[in-house]
Amino acid sequence: MPTPIRITVGDVTISAQLNDTECAQMVADALPIEASAGTWGEEIYFSIDVDCPACDDMSQVVELGDLAYWPPGSAFCMFFGMTPMSTADEIRAASPVMVIGEMEGDLEPLKSVSSGSPVRIEKA
Repeated sequence: MPTPIRITVGDVTISAQLNDTECAQMVADALPIEASAGTWGEEIYFSIDVDCPACDDMSQVVELGDLAYWPPGSAFCMFFGMTPMSTADEIRAASPVMVIGEMEGDLEPLKSVSSGSPVRIEKA
């Protein structure tokens, strides 16, 4: 069963849900999580204290609104637009990620978030 969450980055709050994967459950079990945001194009990312092993269904191409886990940096990633690795019609992560959920609603306010903004993820 998906886990509803609330993500606050700076002054922006987004509703989201974590999916039913093992990694998403590990993230849910670690909530609440507080961190400092990094930005990379229209992606927000930050390290979390969760260690999900890489799996076979990882992909470098993601969808608008995807939440993902990036194993090399133990990072939680929020994709709300194009990254420096994106092509004309694909949103691309720096390297393969595990999609662990999705954001809901208007993602446009995330474009105002700057690197270093405080982040909090909690169960909704």
